[in-house]
Amino acid sequence: MDMQAREAEMRFVDRVDAGQRLAVRLGYLRGQDLVVLGLPRGGVPVALEVAEALDAPLDVILVRKLGVPFQPELAMGAIGEGGVRVLNAEVLRLADVSAAELAAVERRERAELERRALRFRGGQPPVPLGGRTVIIVDDGIATGSTAKAACEVARAQGAARIVLATAVAPPDWTARLAGAADEFVCVATPDPFFGVGQFYRDFSQTTDDEVIRCLDRARQPATAVAGDTDDPPLRDEELEVDAGGVRLGGRLTVPERPVGAVVFAHGSGSSHHSARNLYVAAVLNQVGFATLLFDLLTPDEELDRANVFDVDLLARRLGDVTAWLRSQPETRDLAVGYFGASTGAAAALLAAARPHAEIAAVVSRGGRPDLAGPALSAVTAPTLLIVGGKDRAVLELNRRAQALLRCESRLAIVPGATHLFEEPGALAAAARLARDWFSDHPGARPFREHGNVTVLHDGAVERYG
Repeated sequence: MDMQAREAEMRFVDRVDAGQRLAVRLGYLRGQDLVVLGLPRGGVPVALEVAEALDAPLDVILVRKLGVPFQPELAMGAIGEGGVRVLNAEVLRLADVSAAELAAVERRERAELERRALRFRGGQPPVPLGGRTVIIVDDGIATGSTAKAACEVARAQGAARIVLATAVAPPDWTARLAGAADEFVCVATPDPFFGVGQFYRDFSQTTDDEVIRCLDRARQPATAVAGDTDDPPLRDEELEVDAGGVRLGGRLTVPERPVGAVVFAHGSGSSHHSARNLYVAAVLNQVGFATLLFDLLTPDEELDRANVFDVDLLARRLGDVTAWLRSQPETRDLAVGYFGASTGAAAALLAAARPHAEIAAVVSRGGRPDLAGPALSAVTAPTLLIVGGKDRAVLELNRRAQALLRCESRLAIVPGATHLFEEPGALAAAARLARDWFSDHPGARPFREHGNVTVLHDGAVERYG
């Protein structure tokens, strides 16, 4: 493989992609007493993906370099919140910096640090680090001076163990930072290394507002389960749905103030009791979506394998169930989206392509959209195709299917995930992608508004392709 090809392989789509790939490398830490700290500003979107995958709290680590007065790029120390100050005695001695000069630099930098703390956290206290494993995350490390200062500040604030994690760094980065952290984790260490930005397709500047949105989003756990909301569900029951004269088992959950509805179409060998789909449904319930999971086939029908791949039959069933959902008083005014897995994804796309379907959005997880055939070109609902990075055969089928879509579409690849998304953090990443896609696409039938409940628009939808 030539140098250009190697560089292309190591490039990240954006900071979200980098965060998801870094989270896979950090999966071994899941279950420990963790805090994830992002270095503002570019490190925070990366850190958000890590925090959500590891089910850990997210905060920023605010560090200000103390530059020598006549040579500001030369660090004589660093400061952090809580009055933390780390000094380099050797630089102070060689630069002959007086106590008054040091104090003046520190006053100026501490004022800026406090301004940023108030801006980013809105007055909320920082997450305590005492006795915990702290993962410090940046989008890339070049010289390492800021990262080293962040490690020193975290140590001074009581961190028991420090893991310095980044998406990309030069090959000698651990040697440069030896002793700063207890562990070092990096996705790529390319050689030659000219700068962090060369390894991102999108390396646009992260704004203060984006940092704030990331921190706000981290306070809404993606690992929520049904019933964790403050308000009890308006409706949450096992039921039977009539689909063309056939009774199909299902489960309907309607939050107290629903903003939309999502109907699930599972794949072969699964049912409306699928743990994976129930997990995704719970994540959607947490942000206000009603969900309907149902069995596409009766137990007798499942005995005939031909029925499992009868996409036309499955799509008709999905259409019948959608009509039933729109007849219910709690959901009749809501826009409807489809979430399909495996063959269920093909059924969802075929049903969405039919005239007057009025489907707001479609999400496919590990799906077989290719089985929808020519109907793909008739789909008008914005479509997100989520595929595991290691599910290579299905990934290629999704790439071909996306080329046939004429609607808005994205292909989202979850790094390290196989077909069933069983790897640590993989299903959580898929659930967040689905949540954000449905939230960002209100569709043809407007979502109902209730008081101050709004659809999430946090600008953090993972976009690929």
